[in-house]
Amino acid sequence: MVRTSAVPGYDLAGYLTSYPHEMAFSDDEPGDVLDRYHTADFKLCNDGLLLDRTRLIEHARPARRNASSVRVEVSQTLVAGDQVAARYTLEAVMRKGKVLSTEIHMFGRLAPDGRLRRVDQITRTIRPPAGE
Repeated sequence: MVRTSAVPGYDLAGYLTSYPHEMAFSDDEPGDVLDRYHTADFKLCNDGLLLDRTRLIEHARPARRNASSVRVEVSQTLVAGDQVAARYTLEAVMRKGKVLSTEIHMFGRLAPDGRLRRVDQITRTIRPPAGE
């Protein structure tokens, strides 16, 4: 595996900003993007819903059709041994103009090569101010 600065164990903030953008807009297959940052047995538990590699790839296909931009603002990151934690906001603008803004609190485990093996996260939808 070629290590880039955005491998989660070496640059967690870089991963948080580059992975969503690559998953939504890259010409690479979603499975190739997923494998760049995650192990083959990767699991994501998002708000209690467990997603494996197959379900994450399936989730990427509609995102590629519907998103026109993605922006991530990283507030905090922590890497300690094989554990990571982050607090960040992801904003996705859909092709029809709707803006989805989500605050994410993420906790994860790393493989020895710095890729993510598991992530547990909780999210909160951020509502735009009235009138917007």
